Amino acid sequence: MNSTENITIQHLSEKDIKLMQDLLNVFGDAFDEVETYCKAQPKTDYLHKLLSRDYFIVLVALKHGEVVGGLAAYELHKFEQERSEIYIYDLAVSTEYRRQGIAMALIDALKNIAVDRGAYVIFVQADYGDDPAIELYRKVGGVREDVLHFDIVVKKDY
Repeated sequence: MNSTENITIQHLSEKDIKLMQDLLNVFGDAFDEVETYCKAQPKTDYLHKLLSRDYFIVLVALKHGEVVGGLAAYELHKFEQERSEIYIYDLAVSTEYRRQGIAMALIDALKNIAVDRGAYVIFVQADYGDDPAIELYRKVGGVREDVLHFDIVVKKDY
């Protein structure tokens, strides 16, 4: 665990189901996607299995034991060379705790994990118009690449 200004960053394990559920609620509120993140949360067994996977990385920011932010990331083992990269899938901080360095602390903690795992890069996507996210990733030394992102539907009946 790392601390910064009364905020503790914790790397979740399979025992931290409640903290993962709390983070899903933070994501739902922060992204204004309560339906996606909160209404049909995975069952305890599913979260236990997911959190036990070494390729799935979840960090939460705690203030007085309450989840106020966090990130979910995946370590991707490459095939063209013996190395890995880490993809930040989601990162959010509760509205009342933003602009206090929490997102930076989460990314710094992820950088330490990346170093320990021998990952050569961390990457993340930001949507056009999401100026706070774009500014954050610029601050942490992100190099912007403009790409097109496509979602390929694998099943028509969702």
